[in-house]
Amino acid sequence: VQLVESGGGMVQPGGSLRLSCAASGFTFSSYTMGWFRQAPGKEREFVAAISRRLGVTQYAHYADSVTGRFTISRDMAKNTVYLQMNSLKPEDTAVYYCAAGSNYPGGPYDYWGQGTQVTVSS
Repeated sequence: VQLVESGGGMVQPGGSLRLSCAASGFTFSSYTMGWFRQAPGKEREFVAAISRRLGVTQYAHYADSVTGRFTISRDMAKNTVYLQMNSLKPEDTAVYYCAAGSNYPGGPYDYWGQGTQVTVSS
């Protein structure tokens, strides 16, 4: 099983980034996918989750702190989950992790990536 994040970097406040997470080694379409983050000196926190597809329906859930600014999506053909982050704030600075879980949206999350650093600073 592999989850490989990419797309992190440094951006100014108000800017945007799109994170990607490429999945392999498990049945991607059967899992809830989530994004989490951990800032220095803080515990890891939930950011967003997207359900597996249920017919034509797919659900997304967000932390209050990112609602309206971040969007999670997934491409079943590419086994990839994305996190589009707009209107970034300095408090969004953290290492961002993607994870695959068995239940939407709270997990448990069984597989984790290594993380990608996002720094929001002027």
